[in-house]
Amino acid sequence: MFGGTAAEPATRPTVLRSKPPQLPGRGADRRQPSNEAAPSGNAGGRFEAHIHAGPQGRLTYKLYVPGSATSGAPLLIMLHGCTQNPDDFAAGTGMNHLADEFGFLVAYPEQTKAANASRCWNWFRPGDQKRDAGEPALIAGATRDIMARHGTDPKRVYVAGMSAGGAAATIMGEVYPDLFSAVGVHSGLACGAASDLPGAMMAMSGNSARAAKRRGAPTFVPTITFHGDRDQTVDKVNSDHIVERVMASGGPTLTEEMVRGDDDCGRRAYTRRVLRDVGGTPRLEQWTISGAGHAWAGGDPAGSYTDRTGPDASREMVRFFLEQN
Repeated sequence: MFGGTAAEPATRPTVLRSKPPQLPGRGADRRQPSNEAAPSGNAGGRFEAHIHAGPQGRLTYKLYVPGSATSGAPLLIMLHGCTQNPDDFAAGTGMNHLADEFGFLVAYPEQTKAANASRCWNWFRPGDQKRDAGEPALIAGATRDIMARHGTDPKRVYVAGMSAGGAAATIMGEVYPDLFSAVGVHSGLACGAASDLPGAMMAMSGNSARAAKRRGAPTFVPTITFHGDRDQTVDKVNSDHIVERVMASGGPTLTEEMVRGDDDCGRRAYTRRVLRDVGGTPRLEQWTISGAGHAWAGGDPAGSYTDRTGPDASREMVRFFLEQN
């Protein structure tokens, strides 16, 4: 669910390995999702439909503005998976409720059946893997519209997605590193994994010949990934490819640690790989969830493709994003 190529970076981030810590922050990892998840968020917020119109065409999106938002608030762009829509994705991820809690805006661009019969973002088409072209240009245009209209903080704009949307999110982070300061990917693939539909199917199965030939992204962009180790739609090796591509882009010296969560209290076990800079800020995180399939971890069953028993991917993504600045 990705595409694009990049020049070979001059350097890679240096990784120093440390001993695994004793599950720091485990309480946050195990947080139960809200029982009141709904696309609209709290009563003080607004969840409204908008249309971006630009040289590449038109893009419909829904924007949630919490009552707690102020000028200079962060902005998160959420890209849904195949067969999903903004309302479904908002309900399943519970992201509007986190927007209420932390005071950020969240937008949900909507893929059309005209563009893709299954409402997938076309991450595998070369024309949708480039800056100022195709779907990336539409998503970037909508992002800039929101920034201008609401005065959001240009240094705190993030993009995340699920499956095909996760693939599209990696493209956005790679071709617009000046616009997005961090990327979140759930059950997605690395930029450059495929350039046509047959290649996309191979990449999803974990058998892409392109994976071994990928070069690093041109710019290091902090990234967090989540993937179930029983995902039969997008193989978990794609999470490794995402991290490898980001690391190959060059960047800060990173120290690696592993955090493991047990499968107690009815929650799935997981492994969390964290790479921190010299100041202790996590710049890369890779979550592998034991026994999980192709579903948003910790999501609400009000939306599709969710697994309530997983760690809270939405909360952890927001935490990671806000730690970058």
